[in-house]
Amino acid sequence: MNDKKAQTRERILSAASVALIKRGPAEPSVGEVMGAAGLTVGGFYAHFESKDALMLEAFKQLLGHRRELIAEIKNELPAEERRALLAAFYLSRKHRDNAEQGCPLPSSVGELTRLPEGFRDALAEHLELMMAQLAARPEESEKVLADMALMVGGLALARALGPCELSDRVLRAAKSAIL
Repeated sequence: MNDKKAQTRERILSAASVALIKRGPAEPSVGEVMGAAGLTVGGFYAHFESKDALMLEAFKQLLGHRRELIAEIKNELPAEERRALLAAFYLSRKHRDNAEQGCPLPSSVGELTRLPEGFRDALAEHLELMMAQLAARPEESEKVLADMALMVGGLALARALGPCELSDRVLRAAKSAIL
């Protein structure tokens, strides 16, 4: 793939990622994504075979980026401290209100059953990799999984409520259940 085509593909993926975080993988249209990338719909199929293929690649890329961010948390810290730092960030107002760079899971998980199997496979792989990243011992994996479920659910509720006192309370309650 030549440089220009690769750059254009990355612009499309970037626009798809923003749309996916805001509204999930099913709702954004090809026209919306291409327009946000500054391109016309006519060029879409030179880069992706379908909207689902585009959104799946964006979903996988976003999940991989989340794991990279978590890998930056100091490994020398005990596993519980690493999870507490993650929860403190994940369940923060800043993360709730970050419509362009936040976690894609709160806007996506409800749609995955209606999308091609690859989306569920990507989520399952992400959860397994996250458990491996965050559990110091295999017996901690269930606690890590419960923490992840609480964080995603808490953030989804907080984002649905928008910035208000109840939303802040949801974030605090979820965080206190983890810490």
